[in-house]
Order: sequence, then structure tokens, then C-alpha cells
Amino acid sequence: MVKRATQKHMGKGVLVKRLAAQVKSTPLAKNILKKRGDMDASGKLTKKGQKRNNMTAKQRALDRAGGKGTYNPKTNSVTKGKKHGR
Repeated sequence: MVKRATQKHMGKGVLVKRLAAQVKSTPLAKNILKKRGDMDASGKLTKKGQKRNNMTAKQRALDRAGGKGTYNPKTNSVTKGKKHGR
């Protein structure tokens, strides 16, 4: 099994490193975080960015999905459950 570069950045406090591994560029990662409001112009994490930086990859994925669903660490995604019988 090949381990993705992003798989080593799954914990808390690695928001910039994880995004940089995903986009293969630290400057690009910082620009993305600035556009999202997670980082200010000087490169310091905003309150929003600090909050997300204090989350694990799983917590961020669940947050993006509205807090519910089944997390898949291999894809860093959340699948929402289907309602049965309705």
C-alpha cells in the first residue's frame, strides 16, 4: 500500500503542512488559506485558521460535512448515511 504524502499530516496543528502536501506547494497553500480567511496577509493564522488548525483531518472533514457521516481516512472524506424505510 502506498502512503500518500498527506497521510502523515492527519493530526492537529498541521493545517498548512497538510494543504501544502496536497497542492505540492507551501506558497500556494498559504495563498489558499489567505483567500479562505484562515490566514492573514502576514502569514499568521486568523482565529478561524487557528480553530481549523486545532482540528484533526477527520474533524475538519466532519465539519465540512455538517458534523455527521462516516469518515474515510484513506480519502479524507465523509459519506453521509442513507435513511432507510422512508
